[in-house]
Amino acid sequence: MQRYIDRSKEYLAKRDRYIRDVVKKWKFDTIAVHGLYSVEEAIEDYQGSTIEPIFMSTSQAYRDSDEMIAAQTYLIPTWAYSRIANPSTYYYEWTLALLDGYGFDGETTCCSTSSGMAAIMTAVQPFLVHKKHHVHEPRNFVATAQCYGGTFQHFNVRLMEERDIECRWVLDPTNLDEWASKIDENTRFLYGELPSNPQLGFFDIAAVADLAHSHNLPLICDSTVATPALLRPICHGADVVVQSVTKSMTSSGFGTCGAVIARKNLVTNIDNDDLRKDFALYIKYMPNRDYGPNLHPLQAVMTLNDLRTLRSKMDLMSRSTLTVSEFLLKHPQIESVQYLGLPNHPLHKLASKYMWLVDAEYDDLYRKPVNRYGHLMSFCIKGGSQPARKFFDGLQRIWRATDLGRIKSIATIPSISTHQQQGESGRKLANIPDNLVRLCVGAEHPDDLIADLDQALHQIKTSTSVRVPAQVG
Repeated sequence: MQRYIDRSKEYLAKRDRYIRDVVKKWKFDTIAVHGLYSVEEAIEDYQGSTIEPIFMSTSQAYRDSDEMIAAQTYLIPTWAYSRIANPSTYYYEWTLALLDGYGFDGETTCCSTSSGMAAIMTAVQPFLVHKKHHVHEPRNFVATAQCYGGTFQHFNVRLMEERDIECRWVLDPTNLDEWASKIDENTRFLYGELPSNPQLGFFDIAAVADLAHSHNLPLICDSTVATPALLRPICHGADVVVQSVTKSMTSSGFGTCGAVIARKNLVTNIDNDDLRKDFALYIKYMPNRDYGPNLHPLQAVMTLNDLRTLRSKMDLMSRSTLTVSEFLLKHPQIESVQYLGLPNHPLHKLASKYMWLVDAEYDDLYRKPVNRYGHLMSFCIKGGSQPARKFFDGLQRIWRATDLGRIKSIATIPSISTHQQQGESGRKLANIPDNLVRLCVGAEHPDDLIADLDQALHQIKTSTSVRVPAQVG
C-alpha cells in the first residue's frame, strides 16, 4: 500500500508546484479558460483532447486490494464512486477554487454540488452539529433577510421550523451593530447574500468578517449574482462562498449546478480539525458522501465551457444593465429603480468599494480599475401589482421565467414566483413589494431590450379589462 501512497504524494506535490509556479501567475481569463487541465496531461493521458474529458462512469476500478484500501481511507487521491467525486467534477472544482480565490494569498478549495440550494445546505450543515453527543443544545446563526427565496425557505422552514435551529434575521446588513446584537455563545456562523436577489442588498464584507472572527465564527457569503469576475468575498475576509453556478457562470442555461468554495484554515467554534483545515475537502469526502448532492460529470464540463468567457460576459451584461436602468429611471410609469450601478442608489458607494471588473487594468479597453455591478436589477411599477402584471404580460423579447444570469434577458415578479412561498410577512421582512419586477439583462443589444420594455410599459395605459355588453334576450 505504501507504494500507492508515495506515488500519490509525488502527484500532489507536482500539482501543487504547477498551481504555485504556473497557474497562480496567470490572469483571471487564462485560469477560466484552462483551469488545471494542461497540455501535458492531455497528451499523456487523454490522446491530446483539448477539452476536459467527460467521465461518464459511475465508479473507479483499482489495481489491487492495497490501492482500494488506500483510496477508501483517503490516503491517496480517489474518486471511487461518482456520488462522492468524479474526474470531470475535479476539473470543475479546481477551476472554481482558483477563480473565487483569485488575488487571495492563501489556498482555496471547492466542493461541487448539484445546485445552488445544495451548495447552501452543504455549506451550513457542518456548522450546525451538536457540539456534545446526546446533548440537545440551542443553536442559532445570523443571516441577511434580503436573500433568495429558496434560501429564506431553507433557513426559515427547514432549519427553524423543522429542526429548531434559530435563524436571526438582519434587516439592515449595513448596520454592524445589528449584526453584533444577534450574536451569542450559541451562534455558529454569519451568512450574507450580496448583491441580494432581487433587492440588491449589500454589506461591508470586511467589517462583517472581522466581527464574525472576533467571535470565532465563520462568515459565509452567497456571491452568485456577482460571480468571481466582479467580487471575491474570500479576498475580503469571508471564510466560505456559495455559488449557484446554475446562474451567471452557466449562462447558457444548460442545467443546474452549485459550488462551495472555502479558504483553508477557516475560523470556527466547531471542534473539528479536518473541517477547519480544509472545509471543502471535508464536506466532499464526509457529509456529502452521505447526503449525496453530487454534480453530474456532463454538467461539470458543460459549465466549464461557459466559464471560459465569464469575465467578458459579466462586463458586457453589466454595461447593458446600467444603460437599461438609466432608461427606466426616467420613465413616467416607473416608481423606483434598484441597481447598484446607479449613483443615486443608497448602496452605490459601498458596492463600489467591492465590485470591480477583475483585471480591467490589464484590459486594452480600460487599462485601469473599473467598477461593474452585474446583470441583476429590479424596479417597481407605479400603481401596484396589477399594472406590474400588465407590464410583465406585455413583454415580447424579454423572457418571463424564474431564472437569472442567462445569456438571454429574463424577467420575473418575485412575489408570485421566486419569493411566493415566503408569504406576505416574509416578503415584507425582505422588502419585496408586489409591484417589484426583477430583470436580469443578457447579452442582447440594450437598445432592443429598451424597446421591449418601453412597449410593455406603454400597455399599462390601456384598459386592463374588456367590457362585454349584456345580451338582450
